[in-house]
Amino acid sequence: MAKTSNEELLLSGALSAWTTNIERADKLLFSLTPEQLGKEIAPGKNRLIYLWGHLTAVHDLMLPLLGLGPRLHAELDEPFLTKADKVVANLPSAEAIKKDWNEVNGKLRDGFAKFSVADWLQKHASVSAEDFAKEPHRNRFAILLSRTNHLSYHLGQAVIRDK
Repeated sequence: MAKTSNEELLLSGALSAWTTNIERADKLLFSLTPEQLGKEIAPGKNRLIYLWGHLTAVHDLMLPLLGLGPRLHAELDEPFLTKADKVVANLPSAEAIKKDWNEVNGKLRDGFAKFSVADWLQKHASVSAEDFAKEPHRNRFAILLSRTNHLSYHLGQAVIRDK
């Protein structure tokens, strides 16, 4: 049996955290009714449906950033990234967001499975070769970590909404 490197162990832990957070989000968000998704996480704050769409749009942006292909749902930018909640009159339905969420996260999962440790340490698409030479931590692995933290943050908001 080949010995697992420290880099492989770190990557395995990071991918496990990503997967666990996606599964937790699935379990929570898929169980909510449209009425529950319409509730604010706190008085005057974002609604759950908005957070779900926001996370879907952010994950969609990861595809080209990590070199996994073009975005699948750029139409989510206006309602969930460039505009605040409650500004866009007609958000996509919960079923439409769920479909997009599953599609985007499935494509990410498939792409992640193809990356080697060395692939994760390559620069991401929004950093120049010159800047990457000076700051090699601006890599695909850093994107995985930051987006996992982003997901975890918003999942925490969703979980405490009724507390």
